[in-house]
Amino acid sequence: MNTKEKIGMISIIFGLIFIIFPLFSSTFVSTVVGLGLLLFGILLVYFGFELQISSTLSLGIIIIGAIATILGFLFIFYVDAVSFLFGLSFYLIGFLMIVFGIFGFVLDTPISKLSSLLILIFGILSIIIAVSTIANPTYAPIIIGVYLIIEGVISSLG
Repeated sequence: MNTKEKIGMISIIFGLIFIIFPLFSSTFVSTVVGLGLLLFGILLVYFGFELQISSTLSLGIIIIGAIATILGFLFIFYVDAVSFLFGLSFYLIGFLMIVFGIFGFVLDTPISKLSSLLILIFGILSIIIAVSTIANPTYAPIIIGVYLIIEGVISSLG
């Protein structure tokens, strides 16, 4: 078994874990991201005080570190933050796809009308996923699990 197949199998296993245990997966991911942001934020604040480059740059580093620290605590103690950001990204992607789909119909572009229609449909589906993900935080790990399984199968076959 080569490295690509091993990565594919690990991806499938993680995908199944995300689907079977969505609350555990969401909590785990949120905690890991939170701890990473917390550590990063604390280090930035420390370096902002220690580095004497310029007062403006040091202040900027300290502010970014403080924001990262606050976000770290948010992710650790508020598990739904990951689902919210996941849903927010789907809103953004869906909105952009709808705009590009409409532009494909209105403007004379090299993109075919069928492609514009598909982009528009996938944009609407993306917004539906965003609404359901924000409304029910367990959808985010299930969607991630499905993606991991698909990616694992593709990696194992290719």
